[in-house]
Amino acid sequence: MIGIIDYGAGNIRSVQNALEFVGAKSELVSDADRLKSYDKLLLPGVGAFGKAIQRLRDTNLDNAILEFIASGKPFLGICLGMQLLFKKSYEFGEHSGLGVIDGSIIKFDESKFNKPLKVPHMGWNMAKFTKQSKIVDGLGKSAYLYFVHSYHAVCDSKFALAYTEYGYDFVSAVEYENVYGFQPHPEKSHESGLRIIKNFMEI
Repeated sequence: MIGIIDYGAGNIRSVQNALEFVGAKSELVSDADRLKSYDKLLLPGVGAFGKAIQRLRDTNLDNAILEFIASGKPFLGICLGMQLLFKKSYEFGEHSGLGVIDGSIIKFDESKFNKPLKVPHMGWNMAKFTKQSKIVDGLGKSAYLYFVHSYHAVCDSKFALAYTEYGYDFVSAVEYENVYGFQPHPEKSHESGLRIIKNFMEI
C-alpha cells in the first residue's frame, strides 16, 4: 500500500488517479502517526516552499517523514515534494527543508540563460538520466516529462538522477538510497510518467 501524504499542497487527485491506472493501491494520509504503516510513501506538491514546509511541521509530518525514510522504505517526492527534501530553499526568503538531500532550491537565473526563455519553466522537456535506476527502468537514457516550476535544485552530482536543459542544465531528478525525487510531474507525463510511477510501485 502506498501512502500519498495529504498536507494541503494540491495535485493529490491526479497522483492518486495515476497510481490507480498502473494498478497500485494507495490512500491519502494526513496523520503523522499512520505514515509508518505504509509500504511506500509519496509526497506530492505544488505551491510555495515556505508554506508547505510549515504545514509539515505544524502537523509533525516532517518528523514522521524522516522516520519513514530512515526505515529504508521507498519514498518519492514530486515537484514541490522533491524540493522539500532539500536542506534549504530561497523561494520568497530563506527556508530550511527536510534536509534529506544536501543542496538548495534556487530561482532560475535568467541572466545565465543561453537564449531568452520564460520563467516559470512550463511544458514538456527532456530529462537526461545520469545513471541506471529502478525508478527509470525501461525509459532508456532520457524521457520527455511535463514541468511547471520557477525554482530548481542545486546539489552534488552524486544525488542527481537526471538533468534537464532550460537556459542551462539543472538537476531535474534525484536519488539517494531509498529516496527518489522528480521536479517534473510523472502523473501528467503520459506513458513515460506512468512508467516512473509503475516502477516506484514495483520497487
